Amino acid sequence: MLELRPNCEWCDADLPPSAPHARICSYECTFCADCVDGPLAGVCPNCGGDCVPRPVRPAESWRPGTGLEHHPASTERRRSGVPLEAHRALVARIGGRPPEQR
Repeated sequence: MLELRPNCEWCDADLPPSAPHARICSYECTFCADCVDGPLAGVCPNCGGDCVPRPVRPAESWRPGTGLEHHPASTERRRSGVPLEAHRALVARIGGRPPEQR
C-alpha cells in the first residue's frame, strides 16, 4: 500500500492525500507537479526513474477496512537531499531516454 507522503521532497510543498498534483516514482519518492515539470525535468532525483500522478486514497471507507480512516497517510516529511547541480548532471545523462529505457 502506498505510503502517501505529506510533502514534495524537492520544495517541501504540502501534498495532502487528495492532492491531484502529487507525483511519485516506483520507490514512492514524492514530488509536486511543479517540481517534476520544472527543475526535475520528469526524472526522480533519488533513483532516476519516472514520476507519475499519485493515486488518491478515498477518504471514505467504501468497502470495509479501506480508505484513509483505516490506512491514514504518512505524516513523516522527507527531503531528497540531492543537490540541484547533481540532479542536472543526472538529467543531462539520462533525461532524454524514455523511462522504460533508464
